Amino acid sequence: MGILNDDAVLIEPGKISGDPTIVTVNCPDESGLGSTLCRIILEFGLSITRADFSTDGRWCYIVFWVTPDKIDWDSLKNRLLSACPSCLGSFYLCLQSNVSKPPSLYLLKFFCRDRKGLLHDVTKVLTELEFTIQRVKVMTTPDGRVLDMFFITDAMDLLHTKQRQTETCDHLTAVLGEHGVSCELELAGPELESVQRFSSLPPLAAHELFGQDGSDMSSSSNNKVVLTVDNQLSPAHTLLQIHCADQKGLFYDILRTSKDCDVHICYGRFSSKVKGYRNLDLFVRGTDGKKIADPKHHANFCSRLKEEILCPLRVIIVNRGPDSELLVANPVELSGKGRPRVFYDVTLALKSLGICIFSAEIGRHSTLDRQWEVYRFLLDESHDFPLASLRARNQVVDRVTKTLMGW
Repeated sequence: MGILNDDAVLIEPGKISGDPTIVTVNCPDESGLGSTLCRIILEFGLSITRADFSTDGRWCYIVFWVTPDKIDWDSLKNRLLSACPSCLGSFYLCLQSNVSKPPSLYLLKFFCRDRKGLLHDVTKVLTELEFTIQRVKVMTTPDGRVLDMFFITDAMDLLHTKQRQTETCDHLTAVLGEHGVSCELELAGPELESVQRFSSLPPLAAHELFGQDGSDMSSSSNNKVVLTVDNQLSPAHTLLQIHCADQKGLFYDILRTSKDCDVHICYGRFSSKVKGYRNLDLFVRGTDGKKIADPKHHANFCSRLKEEILCPLRVIIVNRGPDSELLVANPVELSGKGRPRVFYDVTLALKSLGICIFSAEIGRHSTLDRQWEVYRFLLDESHDFPLASLRARNQVVDRVTKTLMGW
């Protein structure tokens, strides 16, 4: 037995234009592997249209059918390979996990003249370069200039090289054009801690975001979720059947929730959508390797799963003094990671509405049962969307929500 080879991940393009690309992963299993693979696919902006997977606790075989896009498929393959455990056994895996280091945090700082859609255009470049935005501070000066500070990590782990740094600044300069003034990139140090601080949420805003469950927050007219638990069909597994409306990241939300609730999915099928709905059949076990026989356990799991399906993200607009602030929140995985591409999708929605962002920041907020990632956008007033109007606010919340959920 040796380490993984390239055949552990196979990518087969569709035979004709418009056909889905088939991504197959065949490697040893580990807890939460399916969630990790789905997360990577979501980071690349791909949508999973179907999925089949099976594991006996040692080997994992997963097939994703993903919608084609302008994607660096070689880079996706390398990212998926890096997530796959090796074949050298649990001891090596444990040793490997102990020596692995989190990616270095870098500060990207640029100063330029403001314009509509600027923040999304920069975010698009960073996303295409496979950077993860960990924190951001965006400030607009009275004379119409912008100081943007992005705290980023590099999925390719090459930002320490001069070539990667130059490539990044060149891409940003091309986007900023005549609006650009300066671009700096450096390793973030302890002295930058104060810049990363996240101002606390006002109590009323926190209550509006987190004081309700997912069914209360969901604005979808198709917010029907049916969960069925069957312990009779299989002698060794609990069958969980899910019927719900389709949305962006649905499979990822189900797998990450299962991982966080210590539910191991052994076999499963994520079917193609029919009239906007999905059906999933999941054969699951508890951490003890047995069926989920405890009624309280599967009731708590189903309740949490239903909430995460109905409302994986929360979107509201509140008053911040005389201004309007857009708040977007999503639960943080137990691994400490937030949801991919949220900043990208929110800035895209605001750009499509022609709304300028005066300032923005990303931070964390803790409630009694979990931690949340919170995105805060202070919005400029516009003629088309006078934000003092409830109708205009509802339009903004609706557009942002639909962009995030892929509706």
